[in-house]
Amino acid sequence: MKPTTNFIGSSESAATLRQLVATMANSNATVMITGESGTGKELLARLLHEQSDRCGANFVPINCAAIPKDLLESELFGHRKGAFTGAVADRIGRFELAHGGTIFLDEIGDMSLDMQVKLLRVLQERTVDPIGGTRQVQVDVRVVAATHRDLETEIAAGRFREDLYYRLNVLPMVTPPLRERNDDVAELLGFFAKKCVNFGKQPIRFKADFMTALQKYPWPGNVRELSNLVDRFSTLYAGQELDLRAIPPTLLPRGLVSAQAELQAQAPLLAKLEMTPPPEVLAEMNEQPEEEENEIEGIIMLAQGMPHLPPEGLSLKERMAQIERSIIEQALTRNSGNVSRTAKLLNLQRTTLIEKINKYDLRSAA
Repeated sequence: MKPTTNFIGSSESAATLRQLVATMANSNATVMITGESGTGKELLARLLHEQSDRCGANFVPINCAAIPKDLLESELFGHRKGAFTGAVADRIGRFELAHGGTIFLDEIGDMSLDMQVKLLRVLQERTVDPIGGTRQVQVDVRVVAATHRDLETEIAAGRFREDLYYRLNVLPMVTPPLRERNDDVAELLGFFAKKCVNFGKQPIRFKADFMTALQKYPWPGNVRELSNLVDRFSTLYAGQELDLRAIPPTLLPRGLVSAQAELQAQAPLLAKLEMTPPPEVLAEMNEQPEEEENEIEGIIMLAQGMPHLPPEGLSLKERMAQIERSIIEQALTRNSGNVSRTAKLLNLQRTTLIEKINKYDLRSAA
């Protein structure tokens, strides 16, 4: 099976991680991935699976911190019908689902001590005991665990079992924070810009000053924060070249607001960015039926009265458009540009009004 996942970046640390994955992939030894949140720990786990001989079987991830501890045992090992209140049918656990493949235990450092004991037994015996079951189930799985916590500190504090740590930490791997691989920022921005492209437009681009600021930014949320930021800008400013000075401060991470102020002090802003309606608004615009359009045009004509028809004739479509534009402009002026109140005044859906504002270039009035 051809790998579909890639660890983006040309830096030395990114290249080292890719080489480490290639070396570890076909081992059955347990892997422990540590690093800050958002650095790509699950991505590396998927890479290990996709490059291994197990790639034809399941890759089964589970976040140990996201599931209440009372339910985690059932999620991991399964249960039998009637084992507890609400167990109305047999349930296969994640370990059984991953048989022949890979199970990814994310945030293993947040697992309760009693569950750690049960997991240790599974790793030792390679069998699971479904809750309410009468027999053990053999499992053949590659275990990859991950955590953002310092497990040696957790062991010293009595929150993590030392024997489980050594059972998991056979092949260690550390994901560096993005601030330590800022050479990869431009490549990551380009990758996610293509991935998040909207409305059939070109990917967003960043002016040189903006790119420099992004490369200097420490990225406390790491690659996840970068991905979310590109997704935000791709939705709001689809297909445009972004100038840091033109972005509202509320849309920027706090650490970039000071960089924006410095740029604005150095040079005035020459052009504003044009907001793009979000996808759900555009979809609703495109779904407006022609019957509604004709009804609206008829109301406009009645409101204006029938114009005098000149001997040479006229373009009915252009005349109706002129009338419609005039009424919408008047309504926007009356409501101080408030689109919602204007739509109510004209008995239009808000999305229909936005479409007409764009059609007649009335954005300044709105």
